[in-house]
Amino acid sequence: MRLGLTAVLVAMLCGCAKAPEKPKGYRIYVTNERSGDLSVIDSTTHEVVSTVPLGKRPRGIHASPDGKLIYVALSGSPIAGPGVDESTLPPPDKSADGIGVYDVAQGKVVKMLNSGSDPEEFDISQDGKLLYVSNEDAAGVSILDLATEKIIATLPTGEEPEGVKVSPNGKFVFTTSEDAGTVYKIDAASAKVVSSLKVGRRPRTIACMPDNKMAWVNAENDGTVVYFDTEQSKVIETITLGETGVVKPMAVLLSKDAAKLFVSTGRGKKIFVLDTATRKVETSFEAGQRPWGIALSPDGKTLYSANGPSNDMSVIDVAAKAVTKKVMLTGSPWGVLVLP
Repeated sequence: MRLGLTAVLVAMLCGCAKAPEKPKGYRIYVTNERSGDLSVIDSTTHEVVSTVPLGKRPRGIHASPDGKLIYVALSGSPIAGPGVDESTLPPPDKSADGIGVYDVAQGKVVKMLNSGSDPEEFDISQDGKLLYVSNEDAAGVSILDLATEKIIATLPTGEEPEGVKVSPNGKFVFTTSEDAGTVYKIDAASAKVVSSLKVGRRPRTIACMPDNKMAWVNAENDGTVVYFDTEQSKVIETITLGETGVVKPMAVLLSKDAAKLFVSTGRGKKIFVLDTATRKVETSFEAGQRPWGIALSPDGKTLYSANGPSNDMSVIDVAAKAVTKKVMLTGSPWGVLVLP
């Protein structure tokens, strides 16, 4: 043992052995729904550096405020498209439902949190103490206290809840109901639903403007995105992106300065870019097979899209409006997180 330790020390002193280097750039994390794992990608090379087992159907992915932990929604419910007769599906594995906690430094899942039935998406309170989790098959949003690891409330928010977004000031939480075509507004202080707003067919994701007064939501089956007043719960404008059933808006994402809104369109294969001041479509470009989850690089110059059917992630030059690389992943990439 002493000889081995001496050899290691000598090697370190002469430079023959080196400690693992930290990545020079940021990392990109992608959940793979069908293969049940997490792809970790180095931004300097856009190559996969590791693939980490997570659990069943990993979808929503978000980091803690300090960036030390990554939370991932896991579900034991079988994969099924809209309108599928659930009686024909295999029974759900409820033991697989929860939020996986991935430790960035250790590079592995360190625990699993109970977050209610069939979690799909969620958001984190600004202080990092609470998770607001959409429970897709339970028609509600669970509030999970991370300190006690207990659910402190479950709020009814319509059938098939999906998108969850905490407002910039942390006072409200917005969630979508795909089945009801509605956005629900939750008062964070009282943990109560205070209003609801019809926005169109199959809303999935929400992006809040920095002023805390306005927000964007998609309406997948209408081929539209909706700009709405969060204070008055009122639709201000509905913007059509393309032919209904062809262009299917999925994820909405604001640039860091909130001047642009990026919209993935699933089977439409494109990313649309809107000017948030004029609320007009500025441009659109091909992104890949069914782009779903999207994320921007810290400098806003590169956009990443998860493309489920082709099992890859597109690396997109925002200025050039072009895919510069496709990174092969595993089974059905779903969510994307960029962590500096």
